[in-house]
Amino acid sequence: MGLSVPFSSKASRLGNGFHVVWIGMRLEPRLFSVAVLGGIAYGVGMAASGWVLGRLTHEVLMPAFAAGHLDGAELARWAGVLCGIAVVTAGGVLARRAVAGKVMHRLQARYRRLLIRKYLDMPPSWHHRRPAGQLLAVATSDIEATWQVFAPLPMGVSVLAMIVTGGAALLAADLQLGAIGLALLPALVVLNWGYQRRAAPLAARVQALRGEVASVAQESFAGSHVVKSLGLEDFEAERFQRSVGTLRDASITVGRARVLFDTVIEGLAPLCVLAALAVGAVRVAGGDADVGDVVEVAYLIGMLALPVRSLGPVLGELIRAAAGWERLSAVLHDDDAMGYGDRRADGSGGVAISLRAVGYRYPDADGSAPPVLRDVNLEIPGGRTVAVVGSTGSGKSTFASLLVRLTDPTEGSVLFDGVDVRELSQRALADCALLVTQETFVLDDTVRNNVLFGADLSDGAVWEALEVVRLADFVSGLPSGLDTPVGEQGAILSGGQRQRLGLARAVIRSPRLLVLDDATSAVDPHVEGEILHRVCEAFQDTSLVLISNRMAAILVADEIVHLESGSVHDRGGHAEVLARSASYRRLVSAYARSAARDGQS
Repeated sequence: MGLSVPFSSKASRLGNGFHVVWIGMRLEPRLFSVAVLGGIAYGVGMAASGWVLGRLTHEVLMPAFAAGHLDGAELARWAGVLCGIAVVTAGGVLARRAVAGKVMHRLQARYRRLLIRKYLDMPPSWHHRRPAGQLLAVATSDIEATWQVFAPLPMGVSVLAMIVTGGAALLAADLQLGAIGLALLPALVVLNWGYQRRAAPLAARVQALRGEVASVAQESFAGSHVVKSLGLEDFEAERFQRSVGTLRDASITVGRARVLFDTVIEGLAPLCVLAALAVGAVRVAGGDADVGDVVEVAYLIGMLALPVRSLGPVLGELIRAAAGWERLSAVLHDDDAMGYGDRRADGSGGVAISLRAVGYRYPDADGSAPPVLRDVNLEIPGGRTVAVVGSTGSGKSTFASLLVRLTDPTEGSVLFDGVDVRELSQRALADCALLVTQETFVLDDTVRNNVLFGADLSDGAVWEALEVVRLADFVSGLPSGLDTPVGEQGAILSGGQRQRLGLARAVIRSPRLLVLDDATSAVDPHVEGEILHRVCEAFQDTSLVLISNRMAAILVADEIVHLESGSVHDRGGHAEVLARSASYRRLVSAYARSAARDGQS
């Protein structure tokens, strides 16, 4: 991110827009320079054409009217000069537009990569506090708004070149007439200042509302099954309509401000041209000016009308850039990302896990949230299979997240082979420990790519992993085997098959620590038991932690860890804990009865 520094809260939105431009210029200096040079060539060429028209009128046309015949050679010479200027101007337009577009798209791509990297680096707790739709809006509309300014920006450079060269040519042609033309500039400054003050807060509101609309849409899509099952289609449509209606009204308000600005600007230049022609006619009649000068001045004033009009879009994009960057920068400079060390997880076989006085509470505004885990001290030797059981809310899933460092404990530390997991590099941690949850993420891709998920392994390894999770027979019966697309969110798979696909994705990577958080909860109990036995056989040297109250997990475990109210209530073999703990007996028997009912149904 380097150059991407936050805004000063005291700066105006227009000033912040120029700050965004400065960042983009430093990131793409060469391409931006080419676009700027193209804009300058266009602006100077337009001003030069006005001077040539004035000279052509004064030296060729007016003498031709007086003499009754036209000097063809002189006309051809000036026409050649005009053609040369036209070629330069056209080249400037080409460089300005094509290269400016390339700069814009390169910056958008760069910041999308930065933003996605940021999203991936942030812990789950950070994502839980932010609607997915708003995060999506930052990655799409806010990034587009931030860097869209680079499309019209070289035209703004053309404006400055035309104003400087055209203004000089105006004053050189006729001081009084030039002053009339230059009267456009202070009027332009006042109008632009007023437009910026009116449009800046409106543009910021539109950007925020786009995020809200995206959030409502994402919630409706993600919860489509719930919406349909409860018959709430009309309710959701109305909720979305309210959000879209608010965005529509805000966008219309911005459009009205823009239309008013453009209308005044459009009328200003023709009035200046009429004033210059009126004064010029009087001066020509009095012998104080010649027709060529009046033609040149009228042309240059008309030419300045183009940049005057084009400044509106540039200013509008600067304001949008500031609004988009504020939202984008807030994410990029959020400091909640996890830090990693540089130590490697050397060794083989299962990881020896140590939890030392571990506690965790979810962050809240005043720090009054009750702890989810408290003073957990636990030693799990490498290669052991441990089942972590507990009632709802006992901290089991938080325990699983801490083991693979999806989040860090608020108290105490988690160690792998005696090394604090916070000292491990990100790559070392990912290669060492792996978590599979009951909510399986499935790509809209083939079976093979869902299992490999970026791993560079053979089809033989894929089939072995599918065999371990008892999915090989099903996949071999699909029309294209491993090449069969599973559809969005695994549409062709049942809930249990999706879970087994996610488990196969973990199995193929052979981690030293495998944590299954109810990863087989949607699987038939008898099949679940067989799958877990196969996993244990395939990973005899792996540390295996099963977060589950189901009997299939308990029976394959070497040891039971019973969590209650965020603390380790008991641990030991299943029979030992069953004999000692009444709460454990109630918990296990309740799940056993539930499994029996499921089997009978």
